[in-house]
Amino acid sequence: MSKKILKIATRQSPLAIWQANHIKQALESLHPELSVELVGITTSADQIINVPLYKVGGKGLFVKELEEALLSGKADIAVHSMKDVPMILPEGLMIAVMSARENPFDAFVSEKYNSLDNLPQQARVGTSSLRRQSQLLARYPALHIEFLRGNVNTRLNKLDEGEFSAIILAVSGLIRLGLNHRIKKIFSANEMLPAAGQGVLGIECREEDIETQNYIKLLDNAIVHACVNAERAVCRALNAGCQAPVAAYAEYLKDQIHLCARVLSLDGKIILQSENNADIFQAEQCGIKVAEDLLAKGARKVLDDCYV
Repeated sequence: MSKKILKIATRQSPLAIWQANHIKQALESLHPELSVELVGITTSADQIINVPLYKVGGKGLFVKELEEALLSGKADIAVHSMKDVPMILPEGLMIAVMSARENPFDAFVSEKYNSLDNLPQQARVGTSSLRRQSQLLARYPALHIEFLRGNVNTRLNKLDEGEFSAIILAVSGLIRLGLNHRIKKIFSANEMLPAAGQGVLGIECREEDIETQNYIKLLDNAIVHACVNAERAVCRALNAGCQAPVAAYAEYLKDQIHLCARVLSLDGKIILQSENNADIFQAEQCGIKVAEDLLAKGARKVLDDCYV
């Protein structure tokens, strides 16, 4: 009897392929009747590498072509880093699964230096994230934050070639690629609050495709799903894209979600922060309340000024 074929749309970077294979192996282990195939797709974000994403459409460019593959039937699911997924999905698609969370924090990576405290003044630090840039400058205003894009290995190569004194990368990506040894320091939430969804893999599929949803549903982590829903609700209520200088992180503590979010000016001189707790079933409402508090503190003007 032939096996049921399920197709995963994936970008073709090493990290994206790792993520897709991770889900492939989990699904084939759970469902021996399945044969899971990868459909490699080059996205707009992979083609536009010399321009900051916020200037050309945001991180949605990482998923646009993958979502088109879902809508056309070319693929059944797409695997994403949740921090790259736009806050509003195309009609007909849903994030059905959010996996167990890898370390959600950011890593300091350098050949010569062990931490930001050891960097010389005016040191060049590479990142493509406005969220990271703002939080770095809040603590170390003398740093030169330089634009850096490309896949993880491309960024590490630029560091190794001496273009930067240090770069900032997600811990989760380094761990998944077996590059833990490159991490010199992991930032705490107080030092650098993560992006919404950081460290979590999401599986997107068609809303109407109940058969596929039944195959993938066992990979969902309900607590992680609720935490990320809270984080994303903050960004959605602020009308802030994935690339905005907004940080949001929720964790499950003492039977409740604890959510913390920040809105920052690009130079790090303004930091607005709000926190709240909620029952796991009130995750999105928790995120909306936090966003409303940030807006009351002046978040709209801070965000608008970032794009003037």
